[in-house]
Amino acid sequence: MLRQTRVSNANMMTLPEKLSRFSWGLFVPMCMVLAISILVLFSAGGGNWRPFALSQMMKIMLGFGVFFFAAFTNIKTWVKSAYVIYVVALIMIVLVTFVGHTGMGAQRWLNLGIIHIQPSELIKIALVLALARYFAWFNSVELGQLKNYLAPMAMLLVPFGLIVAQPDLGTALSLGMITVGMFYIVGANKKWFVIAAILGCMAAPVVWYGGLHDYQRGRIITFLNPDSDIKGAGYQINQAKIAFGSGGMTGKGYMNGSQSQLSFLPEKQTDFIFTMLGEEFGFIGAFSLLAIYTWIIVVLFWCAKMCRNRFGQLICFGFMLNFFVYYFINISMVLGLLPTVGVPLPLMSFGGSSLLSLMFGFGLCQNAYIHKDQQLSAKGS
Repeated sequence: MLRQTRVSNANMMTLPEKLSRFSWGLFVPMCMVLAISILVLFSAGGGNWRPFALSQMMKIMLGFGVFFFAAFTNIKTWVKSAYVIYVVALIMIVLVTFVGHTGMGAQRWLNLGIIHIQPSELIKIALVLALARYFAWFNSVELGQLKNYLAPMAMLLVPFGLIVAQPDLGTALSLGMITVGMFYIVGANKKWFVIAAILGCMAAPVVWYGGLHDYQRGRIITFLNPDSDIKGAGYQINQAKIAFGSGGMTGKGYMNGSQSQLSFLPEKQTDFIFTMLGEEFGFIGAFSLLAIYTWIIVVLFWCAKMCRNRFGQLICFGFMLNFFVYYFINISMVLGLLPTVGVPLPLMSFGGSSLLSLMFGFGLCQNAYIHKDQQLSAKGS
């Protein structure tokens, strides 16, 4: 009787009741990272609000609108529209192939006049949403059948191929890691992962000689031998190491980082913003950001465990994977632990597509937590 009452209440919640279920433990660290981002972007602009900090603040305001819309919309709406959102994101990626805007040597953006959108960022969240919708009502027997993974593989491979062609290998690999993680979470047969790993190793020579661009091979060679081309392919990572290492324990002080303020550090406002944080605030500043990220991961895991419906669980677990892959790849890259790829630092890097996609994802996780006691059907009824 008690459970029926809780489910009934979840189905008929008013806005005040939804607010009472709101997870401040997830909202607060998100806001903390956004505040740190504005602080660092103000420094990246040389102590000026333009061109980075003010623009990012406007995007954050828009992001909060996206966040609250995603959080307080009835969860049934997201069940019903999961595939539609995925298809829309996929269509946008297809459009990029034909009419995309080129920047920094890659065709990744759609020019909508007043804004440029990078659909490859949206597809990360859309894929998590679609996979959660797909797997939520499978039983353990169905999850052990290979045929039931063919459609999800197609959901991955179509955008994967289009994104690789842009070229944007970093985002494509992120998409693959998120999907594989989702397969593991739902209970796919472990031997399939071993077989896939073996096939991947066998295909590596083909990918190296036939699938990678010259600059991508150059980045991998530079990663394996950082001193091979310090003034060319290795310039970014070499400057990043100098900047981060020079920060020491407490940093050089706010707006006093020589590598970043004198523009020796490329892309300090986007992919290499973690390096700038380390130079100005030192190990303490960098570790503090990692601690907040860990806080977010723990809360997302807890939200997933609290959900009584499988759809909400998979949304939280999938976004947790997404968020972790974001910052793991970026931080490993700027520290020289992985080859250089174009993956932004979540909620920190300057730009709108990644920020809005992530805040949409945070909103979906809030939604899952708010409706954690709600029973759902495959039709969202």
